[in-house]
Amino acid sequence: MKKIRMGLLGCGGMGKSHQAGMAELSDLMQITVVCDIVPELARQAGENLGAEHVVTDYREMVDHLDAVLISLPHDLHHETGMFFLEHGKHVLMEKPMCNTEQECLDLINKAEAQKLTLMTAYPVRYWPIIQYMKQLVDNKTYGEAFQMSIWTEQLTMLDGKSWGRSAKRLGGGQFFSHGCHYVDLLLWFLGKPVRGMHMGTNLGTPWMEKEGTSNAVMEFENGVMGYHFGTWGARGTRLGYSFHIHCTEGMLEYNRKEGKLFLHTNIAREKANMDTSSSCVVLMEEDNSSKKTQYETRHFLECIQNGTRPMTDGPSSLQGLRVIWRLYQAEEENRIASLSGLGLDDDWSDATI
Repeated sequence: MKKIRMGLLGCGGMGKSHQAGMAELSDLMQITVVCDIVPELARQAGENLGAEHVVTDYREMVDHLDAVLISLPHDLHHETGMFFLEHGKHVLMEKPMCNTEQECLDLINKAEAQKLTLMTAYPVRYWPIIQYMKQLVDNKTYGEAFQMSIWTEQLTMLDGKSWGRSAKRLGGGQFFSHGCHYVDLLLWFLGKPVRGMHMGTNLGTPWMEKEGTSNAVMEFENGVMGYHFGTWGARGTRLGYSFHIHCTEGMLEYNRKEGKLFLHTNIAREKANMDTSSSCVVLMEEDNSSKKTQYETRHFLECIQNGTRPMTDGPSSLQGLRVIWRLYQAEEENRIASLSGLGLDDDWSDATI
C-alpha cells in the first residue's frame, strides 16, 4: 500500500516529542515536510525526520502532504485545521481540538463534509498498558469498578513570554489544557457522566492567569465515581502520574514512573486499627517511559488507510471539552454541574447540549 505523505506543523514542545514516535512509522508514512516559524527548529526537525521540504509558513506545506500533525498553540488550531481540511488533507490535532465549541464544530463539520479523518492527539488512550487496563475493567476481571482516580503532578513553570500563561490562548487553565487528557480517559473508562464539580486555584502557580492546580470529581450513570487531580506547581511528587481503579475484587494501579500495572488484593479488613496491608502483583510492564505518541499516530494512519473512524475523533473530543466547559461554568456559579448528554456515545450534534 502506498505510504501516506505526512507533515509536521510545529516542531518545538509537543512537536519535538512526536518526532521520536514518527521515526518508528516508516512502514505507513513518509515525513515529507516540516514547518515552524523558528527556522532552526524546522531545520532540525527536517534533519531528524528526513523531510524533503522545510518551511516556515504552513501554507507552503499543503502541496507536499496527504495528512498533517498540528502541534501549535491552542488558539491557532482552528485557523490551521480549517486550512488543511479545506485543501483535502487529513488532520491529527494536538489536544485540545480547539478553544471554543464553535471552532470544534467548524472542524468536525468540515471533516465530515470532505470525508476526511480528523483526530485529536490523546496519546494515553493508545498506550498498550492503558488498553489492557480498560480491557480488565470492561471484562469485570476483578469485579465492578466503583472509583477511578487519576493524579498528574508536574512543575510546568512558564516564563513571561510563554503563550501558555494566557487563559485566552490556552483556552482556560491547567484543567482545560492538560486535564482534557484525563477527562477523556474517565469518559472512556466509565461511561456517561451525570453530574460533577471542579475547583481550581493559581495559588502556587502565579504565572498562570487561570488555575494551575485543579480538582475535578464526576458521578457516572452507573454510580461509578471519577476523580482527577492535576497540578503544574508540584515542587516534589510521589504519585507523579498514577491511575487507581477500585473494583469490588481488587484495585488496579498504573504507576507511570515505574512503568507498571499493579493489582492489589486481599486488603486487611479494618478493625479499628491502621492496618491496610494487601497483596500486590505486577500484571504488565512498559518497555519505555516516553510519551509513546507512535501508537496514536499509527492509529491515525490506519484510519486513513482503512476509512475507519478514530477512537478520539472530533465528536468524542468535543464531548470531553464540553464536560470541562460545564464544570468551569458551574464553578463560577458555585453549583454542581449537570453533565447529562456528554457521554462519548451520546448524540454530540444535539443542539440542546
